[in-house]
Amino acid sequence: MKITSTSCICPVLVCLCFVQRCYGTAHHSSIKVTRNQTKHIEGETEVHHRPKRGWVWNQFFVLEEHMGPDPQYVGKLHSNSDKGDGSVKYILTGEGAGTIFIIDDTTGDIHSTKSLDREQKTHYVLHAQAIDRRTNKPLEPESEFIIKVQDINDNAPKFTDGPYIVTVPEMSDMGTSVLQVTATDADDPTYGNSARVVYSILQGQPYFSVDPKTGVIRTALHNMDREAREHYSVVIQAKDMAGQVGGLSGSTTVNITLTDVNDNPPRFPQKHYQLYVPESAQVGSAVGKIKANDADTGSNADMTYSIINGDGMGIFSISTDKETREGILSLKKPLNYEKKKSYTLNIEGANTHLDFRFSHLGPFKDATMLKIIVGDVDEPPLFSMPSYVMEVYENAKIGTVVGTVLAQDPDSANSLVRYFINYNAEDDRFFNIDANTGTIKTTKVLDREETPWYNITVTASENDNPDLLSHVTVGIRVLDVNDNPPELAREYDIVVCENSKPGQVIHTISATDKDDFANGPRFNFFLDEHLPVNPNFTLKDNEDNTASILTRRRRFSRTVQDVYYLPIMISDGGIPSLSSSSTLTIRVCACERDGRVRTCHAEAFLSSAGLSTGALIAILLCVLILLAIVVLFITLRRSKKEPLIISEEDVRENVVTYDDEGGGEEDTEAFDITALRNPSAAEELKYRRDIRPEVKLTPRHQTLSTLESIDVQEFIKQRLAEADLDPSVPPYDSLQTYAYEGQRSEAGSISSLDSATTQSDQDYHYLGDWGPEFKKLAELYGEIESERTT
Repeated sequence: MKITSTSCICPVLVCLCFVQRCYGTAHHSSIKVTRNQTKHIEGETEVHHRPKRGWVWNQFFVLEEHMGPDPQYVGKLHSNSDKGDGSVKYILTGEGAGTIFIIDDTTGDIHSTKSLDREQKTHYVLHAQAIDRRTNKPLEPESEFIIKVQDINDNAPKFTDGPYIVTVPEMSDMGTSVLQVTATDADDPTYGNSARVVYSILQGQPYFSVDPKTGVIRTALHNMDREAREHYSVVIQAKDMAGQVGGLSGSTTVNITLTDVNDNPPRFPQKHYQLYVPESAQVGSAVGKIKANDADTGSNADMTYSIINGDGMGIFSISTDKETREGILSLKKPLNYEKKKSYTLNIEGANTHLDFRFSHLGPFKDATMLKIIVGDVDEPPLFSMPSYVMEVYENAKIGTVVGTVLAQDPDSANSLVRYFINYNAEDDRFFNIDANTGTIKTTKVLDREETPWYNITVTASENDNPDLLSHVTVGIRVLDVNDNPPELAREYDIVVCENSKPGQVIHTISATDKDDFANGPRFNFFLDEHLPVNPNFTLKDNEDNTASILTRRRRFSRTVQDVYYLPIMISDGGIPSLSSSSTLTIRVCACERDGRVRTCHAEAFLSSAGLSTGALIAILLCVLILLAIVVLFITLRRSKKEPLIISEEDVRENVVTYDDEGGGEEDTEAFDITALRNPSAAEELKYRRDIRPEVKLTPRHQTLSTLESIDVQEFIKQRLAEADLDPSVPPYDSLQTYAYEGQRSEAGSISSLDSATTQSDQDYHYLGDWGPEFKKLAELYGEIESERTT
């Protein structure tokens, strides 16, 4: 089969036609493909030979962006088996087959039905096959071929990264590289000049230039000064077709900024300055500012200021404000108009970051002269000292002189000065000051132990100008006198063991004194000489401000005496010396052999019996457990007193509870007590309802005839004996209560129920003679008697 392509369709395809002619036998001979074996279509046996291939193929080309009304002809398929009688059918498969590319199945002509874009897809791979139209069997094997989309110049160059922002240092050499721009063209770079781009500059000359091939932008002038012009806008164009007429183009903007370098030295606007400073200016305060100008920016404009000469170098100092780049002039020492009225300073400003490439433009510093005029002001009084420290003894009399402060007017007028002390409203005023002389005196008796130091503020003002004030701090130290006797350092708990030996140290004590160290230690400990000698204990001064308590005899007994008292005396080392007395309490305790205290007081008797604290706790726990068991036993026993058999019809337990008051003797419906009132009424045997009785004849049936002669007491005893002897009764005692009232007594009833209805001859007038306690009772019975009479 031959694949025939159109050649020399238009002048644009001259190169394509040349390529097709280079194939030589593309249209006139077959290219044979050698195969080791082949298989017959009809299934014959395999034969090894070198068959002649029936396909003649080629690479097809189709122009992109075809806008014609008819489908674009691509090429032709042809098989050697095709005799022109229409028996061969051509089939086209692969990319775009049937949609983009169609084939005439009889002639093998291929056409493109759509406009193609090479930038979207550069080629298509298809497969062609010739089959027998009658049998639908392939006449030859399937063959693969490619249709390439032929490029045309339909895409302009584009700067994908633009617009650009770039910087370059000022004063750079000519030809310094600034930036390289790149434009891309979507056309085929392997075909023609459609993608061949050249660069040119449309805007930005004569300051910058661009390389037409590489797109590198460079400076075109020497010494471009940022201070003259800082920003530049450069427009770069890229054109395809190697820049020829008819080529497509695209452009971008490059914004170039010149960065600063230190090429400008600082300069003071003036060579001479004058500054007025009042003599009242405070030391350390800023009194003026000065600034040198620098055309550079950023760190290139940083500078420092210094005083290089002048008679005010020791009076003034200068520092640099990094934000404003100003020189701040400060006062180092106080000014005095009366002593010096003006000062001269030479001030220099110099760059801190130098660029030696531009040293020929220097020097990068400048100097100016500053004259300072000191102004005369009315100053407040000046104290002779910045602060005062004075001393006074405690307990000094009121009005004792503590000290004197002195202040003078520094001005030439030398006005008189007045003094006063600044007090807060809540402060106690322990001192006052003489307004004219400045002498400070006490107004109260001072106590060093309460307040050892006082700080007061003294204010001075001029008589001529009271608004001008000056202040000074006065510290007053209260000196100590020996006015406090020594005391024991703390409350001591002293214990002596029963087995102590004579001369044994049982405790060490110390003392303290509220006075200062000069009037306190050293302390002396001793016993009172006016008291008799203590036979039990003594005191030893250790001469280190402590004393030891020692025993005088052997063995002590708690049963005889458990507490001893030892009076002692303590004196201090002040002049005159002060002393105090104290009493030590010494307890007698039982101790171990090594001296450890075992117990004291009543606990010792238990210990001697051999009972320790743990044993006592164990005994107490046992007692508590026994009490708990007893309480639990009683509770359980009470809960078991309920009957084993509970029946509402059990005549023995038929106890009816009423919440209202009964009807008295006439109310007998709750329980039939007829049998109790008349034992002869019980004529028949009544069985218990809570158990099944055994039917047998008991002596009780034989004695029914004799019930009339038996009294109630004998009847109850008989029934009780029957209940005890009855084997069918549960084994528990049954207490039966009978509401039986015996026969009427001859003495009559002692009840008061009928007293209101019976007549009585009793006279109650004698109740009035019993005294006031029975007055109410006499009145009550007197009224009853009167009602009866009525």
